[in-house]
Amino acid sequence: QVQLVESGGGLVQPGGSLRLSCAASGRIRSIYAMGWYRQAPGKQRELVAGITGGASTNYVDSVKGRFTISRDNANNTVYLQMNSLKPEDTAVYYCNALIESTFHSRRDYWGQGTQVTVSA
Repeated sequence: QVQLVESGGGLVQPGGSLRLSCAASGRIRSIYAMGWYRQAPGKQRELVAGITGGASTNYVDSVKGRFTISRDNANNTVYLQMNSLKPEDTAVYYCNALIESTFHSRRDYWGQGTQVTVSA
């Protein structure tokens, strides 16, 4: 059994910052790519930021220069530092990871989602 548990969402004013965390636990052998997705009401889920096992990163254009993804391999954790937040960043943010466990070959796992609301 593998679980992804997210934390760090909440309500913040425009221009503010939040840091999301996602910790993977369970019978993990290896964690490959990790990423953060978001889904706003009435919109499709989109990839916000991704990071490979080698720490290469990619971002959706709308967050470049404002968000930073990082990972702590020793603790199986991925972070998303979000600065200069805008109302259009409001969404449920989901953690995703490609994980090999003792029970399964590589497969995608998802967190439960954490709400980020940017409003005055």
